[in-house]
Amino acid sequence: MKLLAVDSTTEACSVALIDTDNNAAKVTGLYELAPRQHSQRLLPIVDQLLAESGCSLQQLDAIAYGRGPGSFTGLRICLGLVQGLAYGADLPVVPISSLQGLAQTALDANIVEASQAVVASIDARMNEIYWGAYKAEEGLMIPICAEQLSAPEAFVAPEQVIEFAAVGSGWQYASRINTDKISAIDDQLLPKASSIAKLAIKAFNLGEYCSADEAQPTYIRDQVAWKKIHEQ
Repeated sequence: MKLLAVDSTTEACSVALIDTDNNAAKVTGLYELAPRQHSQRLLPIVDQLLAESGCSLQQLDAIAYGRGPGSFTGLRICLGLVQGLAYGADLPVVPISSLQGLAQTALDANIVEASQAVVASIDARMNEIYWGAYKAEEGLMIPICAEQLSAPEAFVAPEQVIEFAAVGSGWQYASRINTDKISAIDDQLLPKASSIAKLAIKAFNLGEYCSADEAQPTYIRDQVAWKKIHEQ
């Protein structure tokens, strides 16, 4: 199976190609920090990766993308690109949580041990953070709670987590977060498409994919706002 993964939910533009056709997954990727340049840089690095890999869109089995949460602009740019590529090549699309991708990036980079719980967090601006908790199973990060949006002061670690590694830009607010469960912090880590690609292979095999026109971003902020209105 050949799958292309694309992510621009944070300051980075990241693309990766995973090939599992020879019983051993081969992953190649390109990654660059490009704040406010996603619309100019994302398609060129996709084209560059495919050209360097000698792979065409027609040789792919699916395209994965970081579905969010994250930058609203980055999400829309990523989704628009993925929908265009997938629709033109008649490919299914695999949405992957950017928070789960961030936790997987920490595992793949050996920033955390496979036995460690991870709370991945992305700065949501407006004095809020997106976050989710994960634990590795067979080399892949699996969620152990629903994705959240909260003020740093409102963060409460899942009860079943005794201690955790804290990764992602949301942890720049660590001084405002009241928890004694943190074992280590890396507040500079951003999700990489190479890690999203690994998660997407499993998701695809489980049937967790959709057509290009059905692909949607996950904002969380809008979902929280709608829930509050609905509950009034």
